[in-house]
Amino acid sequence: MIVLATHLAAGVALLLWSVRLIRTGVERAFLPELKRGLKILSENRMSAALGGGMAAMLMQSSTAVALIGAGFAVSGMLAPPSALALLLGAEVGSALMAKVLTLPVQAVMPFALLVGVVVFLKAGRRRTKQIGRITIGFALVLLSLGMIREATVPIGASPIVQSIAAYFQSDLISAYVVGAILAWLMHSSLAAVLTFATFAASALVGGTVAAALVIGANLGGAVISFALLWSQERPAKLVVLANLVARTCVTLVALALLLTGVLNISAFGTAPGQQVVMLHIAMNVALLVVALPFTNLLIRLADAFVPRHASITADNVTALDPSALDHVPLALACAQRELLRMAETVQAMLVPTIHLFRNWDPELARTIELRENDVDRMHFDIKIYVSRLREGDLTPQQEKKTLELVSMANNLEEAADRIAVNLVALAKKMADEGITFSKEGLTDIEQFHDQITTNGQLALSILTTGDAEAARQLVAEKDRIRIEEQYLQERHLKRLQSRGPASIETTNIHQETLRLLKQINAALAFVAYPIAEETGDLLESRLAKPRIISDAP
Repeated sequence: MIVLATHLAAGVALLLWSVRLIRTGVERAFLPELKRGLKILSENRMSAALGGGMAAMLMQSSTAVALIGAGFAVSGMLAPPSALALLLGAEVGSALMAKVLTLPVQAVMPFALLVGVVVFLKAGRRRTKQIGRITIGFALVLLSLGMIREATVPIGASPIVQSIAAYFQSDLISAYVVGAILAWLMHSSLAAVLTFATFAASALVGGTVAAALVIGANLGGAVISFALLWSQERPAKLVVLANLVARTCVTLVALALLLTGVLNISAFGTAPGQQVVMLHIAMNVALLVVALPFTNLLIRLADAFVPRHASITADNVTALDPSALDHVPLALACAQRELLRMAETVQAMLVPTIHLFRNWDPELARTIELRENDVDRMHFDIKIYVSRLREGDLTPQQEKKTLELVSMANNLEEAADRIAVNLVALAKKMADEGITFSKEGLTDIEQFHDQITTNGQLALSILTTGDAEAARQLVAEKDRIRIEEQYLQERHLKRLQSRGPASIETTNIHQETLRLLKQINAALAFVAYPIAEETGDLLESRLAKPRIISDAP
């Protein structure tokens, strides 16, 4: 029994890993284009829902789409109702993907795995390499579902498991709660639904119990995005709270229909596994149809429960433990954690800044300034802490690490200055003078800002994981952003040639904003340099080798 339980746990773990593998591949290969596409599609609620559905199918995660949509809402690129429509569509897309992954396509798994591994190992281009990663992830999803299926059949014959299943048959409310908890623990409603569908297909649980588990998983999926984003800015809170309210109502109605016998699971198909997947799809489609016309109302309802202005206080918490200075590796880890907190604060400053260029908000500007004070304090504390650490006996490698930490802190502090001092001042100048960017100019700056914030997220990931491939990507992004900034400057000059009043009035601010965003990106990209140097992916100089000029006639 222990061996079978381990086999089952391994199958579930592989399922979670493979879903994440697909999402990582999509994010690394297509995230900038995906975000731009979502922004364009989100101009109305119907297309926003369609875009959210397609993105969730690609990324294997409605939560990832929720993070993107909430980021759009925080930056002001999307109104919260549009971001909510994006999330409602994403839930439908995730549900449809559950149907795709449970189709009888096990025969393609070996070929997909072989092709994926070959492409991943042999590809010279980063995007092609990520396509290989996605293919591997798809193959591993099929493999993991097979492992879960193989383990559940003999486990289902156990008297203990049968008694537990019988208990849930008589207590569907507990099954609903368990489904929500498991989806939260897995941090993936898609993985939870696939697992429950496999349980039903293997007769480990009955159809009604599996239905209650899936209904609960729908609630758990909403709790995931709510928990991840509740600490963010107010627009993000509005989106995830409205989604949680809508999804709670729908799951409670579905549970009531199941308890009263009105909801007959057999109406969704003949195979038990397919029944619960189709129920999952039907619930999300029903939620989309019912809630989409009322996204404004749902946001207003959430607005009543979210404080309008959170109190801003200085953050004096620090990861720099003085008692760790006697143990160099531990002290370096403390400095690394404080650096991560510093980077998170810079990112929290950067994301909402674009909103100030549309509508000046003194409260938001004050919040950014207070966060910049926190960055200055952390910058100072890190340097003092490292200087005290260097008073002891350090190996050459440890001394190099301390220099890297200070250099990264210097660059993060520079990024914070560019945001709080320069960008905020430019936005205030526009508000004071009553001028606005042209429509095309604002779109260019918004998209450029979005690319920088995406790279900021990548920098946070590198500080957390030390991933070499992500570091290579961020360094490559620095060069791409430099080229993109030149392209946008050229676009602006072409608009000036057409003598548009808005372009002429804002020309200096427009060009300075692009330049500052490029500098912020360069400062954030510096966190990848130590890893890129260690892996040999960073050249010492961009200069070409000097040519030997002969003096001979």
